[in-house]
Amino acid sequence: MRHRRHGPHAPDPEVWTGRATNRIQWLPALAGAGCMALGIELAVDPAWTSGAAPLVMAVVGCIAAGLLVLFGTLAFVHVALRVDRECLEVRCGHIGVPRRRIPLSQVAGAEFVPHVTPRHWGGWGYRWRPERGTAVVVRRGEGVALQLWDGHTFTITVDDAEAAVRVIRDRLRPRTPGPAR
Repeated sequence: MRHRRHGPHAPDPEVWTGRATNRIQWLPALAGAGCMALGIELAVDPAWTSGAAPLVMAVVGCIAAGLLVLFGTLAFVHVALRVDRECLEVRCGHIGVPRRRIPLSQVAGAEFVPHVTPRHWGGWGYRWRPERGTAVVVRRGEGVALQLWDGHTFTITVDDAEAAVRVIRDRLRPRTPGPAR
């Protein structure tokens, strides 16, 4: 079981962390950077002769498309999962956005999913499918499926998903039924 380290030596037994990485996402990110570079090159190239409006459209289009592709793919290069005594937190990419925090009091159960695939979710990233629920999919492979008390499902690809499921199940409090009326 992996733990987040506090201080120089001891892991914190109260916190479990895991992550999943998809290095292939760097390829579209490079394409986005290339598109931005093309926009900048067009902006500074004195050889443009087709007029100012087409130049502005080409520069803005290349830079905007490059930024969308670059930041859209970098957000899903990896996902980090953190489970403490009170909640589960999912953070994507290097800046941690998108982020989702789920109190364990909202989790009814957790299951190990041996084969999460981007194809079944409609691609990589933060996904929603009416028949499947919500997912953060950064790579093909094992994951955790949370059943929430509101009937929704939330799936996360993460390395060592079996350990994550054990930790989550250990921390779930039994929900007592309300008073009978």
